[in-house]
Amino acid sequence: MGTKQPPAAPAPRAPELDVLVITPFDEPQDVPVEVESGTPAEFGQPQLKTRSRLRITMILIALYLSLFIAALDATIVATAVPKITAELHSAAGYIWIGGAYLIANAAAAPIWVKFSDIWGRKPILLAAVVVFFASSIVCAAAVDMQMLIVGRSIQGAAGGGLICMVNVAISDLFSVRERSLWLGLCEGIWALSGAVGPLLGGAFSQKATWRWCFYCNLPIAGTAFVLLVPFLDVHNPRTPMVDGVKAIDWFGCISILGVTVMLLLGLDLGGSIYPWGSAKVICLLVFGALLVLVFIYSEKKLAKYPVIPLSLFGTRNIATLLVTFFHGMVFIAGEYYLPLYFQSVKEASPLLSGVYLVPLVVATAGTGVINGIVIHRTGQYRPSMWLGTVLLTLGTGLYILLGPDTSIGTIVGIEIIEGIGSGLLFEPPLIAIQQGVDQDEVGTATSTQSFIRSMALSLGVIVGGIVFQQSMDLRRSSLIEAGLPASLVEALRGKNAGANVMVGHTLPPAQRLAVKEAFAWSIRNMFIMFTALGALGIISSMFVTTSKLSKDHRETITGLKRADAES
Repeated sequence: MGTKQPPAAPAPRAPELDVLVITPFDEPQDVPVEVESGTPAEFGQPQLKTRSRLRITMILIALYLSLFIAALDATIVATAVPKITAELHSAAGYIWIGGAYLIANAAAAPIWVKFSDIWGRKPILLAAVVVFFASSIVCAAAVDMQMLIVGRSIQGAAGGGLICMVNVAISDLFSVRERSLWLGLCEGIWALSGAVGPLLGGAFSQKATWRWCFYCNLPIAGTAFVLLVPFLDVHNPRTPMVDGVKAIDWFGCISILGVTVMLLLGLDLGGSIYPWGSAKVICLLVFGALLVLVFIYSEKKLAKYPVIPLSLFGTRNIATLLVTFFHGMVFIAGEYYLPLYFQSVKEASPLLSGVYLVPLVVATAGTGVINGIVIHRTGQYRPSMWLGTVLLTLGTGLYILLGPDTSIGTIVGIEIIEGIGSGLLFEPPLIAIQQGVDQDEVGTATSTQSFIRSMALSLGVIVGGIVFQQSMDLRRSSLIEAGLPASLVEALRGKNAGANVMVGHTLPPAQRLAVKEAFAWSIRNMFIMFTALGALGIISSMFVTTSKLSKDHRETITGLKRADAES
């Protein structure tokens, strides 16, 4: 046997390179990105991978289109729900149409990202686009409420994957400091599409048909798919299907699905479909809580590649995740429930109620983009958190003043305050949690943060609906005293009220005012709760730690070989 040769000297390390800021109007130019090769023997030997500015522009357009439709469908039904429930003859669908999307969105998001860690970002992102496309057709063609809810559930699961995968893909392409710029635009698009949703939903339901709320996804999703196929060139591990299936954290995936669906369904059904003391509601809540223990045990003891590593919930990240949670619960209240106020109290049409949300749209989206630029230039994200939580809480608290006689000018001013606060809070928590982990853990950290936000969005819609319904039930006696016939009083019961916002518009003045006051009082109680949650967000933001945003970048290597080499 020959003499054992000493190990070869490592290849010279390429100089650290910042990814250049690009715009769609720049001439094509190579953008160098430091990456590692895909086998354990080659780890530590960086190569240079170049992407033209044109390629990166196309990738970003495709990613933003994917994010746009996923965020759009969280709120596009807000102003269309009364029409949908009336046409499909199901008043109980008022909460379900939005809740089914958000519940599935929350439950599926971390699973999509874990699949992408195993099989690569591109095939999983493309799969999410295809599923979203197909489920949108199901929703648009729904002939009854059951078909619509099934379609919305599948659509929500795919939407959760799109939202997470877009953030992960951008995080793979750029350094932490550089990605703050593109994530700022990403969050601006999220805010814009989520807030424009009620405007489009109102226009479609009033001028055409509510089914266009779902048909409009098809050209956008199709365009995103066509752009992603040739242009997205992130690392592809080519993991064999069998090996990937074996590596999936099945206990973690099933338990996180069970926790999310059971707890949120229990809250959704309680008080609206079944009494809170019913066996069905109690079983959902109790078994959902027990599955939390199963999930923790699975992630800590069983999973080789945990879907949500428990280490992410350490003291460094817990305050950041709490800010994400309270922001999600509070900001969705304005976007989802202000149209209810406009249609029931201000007697606005679905289209006009969407128009009234434009100040909130502009303030939220514009602030999100500007904040991304500020963080990119300064490297500071904590001031945005502090100011954002204060303004969000202030704006939400001012919604408590809304009544039948509140002027539109006053409402616009409050929307701007809340919108600025909300826009300041989209990006900083994501940057903070990504900065605290290694590049290879960015995907999991991003999906965890997105899961927390999605859970918060779902809880915001569901818990807000519970408070509104219970409050409407408490106004039953005042409606009877006002002389409303029994049929109308029944139509304005808590579980039916959301689908009957127009019933008071043709009543005599005294009865009409009683109906308006009932809606305004119930919505006020809802915003009192959200204001208290916003205050908890202020407290949480004070404990967020800070660190310097890195300009170094190494592209994430997905697949099983990398994980095995590090274990």
